[in-house]
Amino acid sequence: MYKTFSFKVKDELSRLQPGELCCLQSELLGFLRAGAVLEAGQSGIQVIATTESPSVARRVFLLLKHTSALNVKISREPRRMQHHNLYSVRLPTQPGLKEFLIRLGFLRSGTGADKTVIPPADCCRRSYLRGFFLGSGSLSNPERFYHLELVTGSRRSAAHLIRLLLGFNLRARRVERKDRQVVYLKDGDDIAAFLTLIGAVTSRLELENIRVVKGVRNQVNRLVNCETANLSKTVEAACRQLAAIRCLVDNVGLENLPRPLREVARLRLEHPEATLKELGAQLDPPLGKSGVNHRLRRLEQMAADFKIE
Repeated sequence: MYKTFSFKVKDELSRLQPGELCCLQSELLGFLRAGAVLEAGQSGIQVIATTESPSVARRVFLLLKHTSALNVKISREPRRMQHHNLYSVRLPTQPGLKEFLIRLGFLRSGTGADKTVIPPADCCRRSYLRGFFLGSGSLSNPERFYHLELVTGSRRSAAHLIRLLLGFNLRARRVERKDRQVVYLKDGDDIAAFLTLIGAVTSRLELENIRVVKGVRNQVNRLVNCETANLSKTVEAACRQLAAIRCLVDNVGLENLPRPLREVARLRLEHPEATLKELGAQLDPPLGKSGVNHRLRRLEQMAADFKIE
């Protein structure tokens, strides 16, 4: 199965060693806020989250086991998404579930999900962003363009997410797409910094390698384009000069031209592909590019006078 760059990043994050309990709780909170659905029934509440990545499903299972004694169920969904299997992580109705979700910050003390509380410590905020990316994040192929997204459900939640990213000097923006709010980063430096922030160091290095290769390739293309443009101008100028000299030969004769102009005209006829510098080096005494260019322009003006007549 082909793995996208986004899939690789999540796979790397899912294999990070567990940290402090507060960071594990923050990562779990970020994941649940990003990708979990809270369902309420007569018997109580349950939480269901789906992911395309089996490694992410294992990571969430690990987080839940480190932070609670709750019963967790993981299963593969019968449906698929874009040729990927879907895996569900479910916290079924059980004693202590609501209390755990309230302590975690996912539920208010009353009813409904709480999407406003953000962990205060920097380490926990990094973990929270990691969990949010695992839950609803995506990253484009950096060989094509730079674009990272975090999808959330409400403007208020998006605003809190943007404020959190700005706290790490990441210039996040928001766009509404259908009924979802998308917080995104488009700058390559910001995306690289975000990957480091959430612990995807290997992916950050891969991104930087791609950026270096793209930079070199773009620079080479610019140089080639510049050289091609300069060569085209040189060829066009040489053709124009040859046409002017031939016009003067037909109407005046090469020998009847003033000596300085006659020498340059003869050299241009003998060396149509030569540059101005190469023509000037063959004169006696040698002449600089500007001097050669001046004489050739004189020849072109004289030929233009004959054409006007």
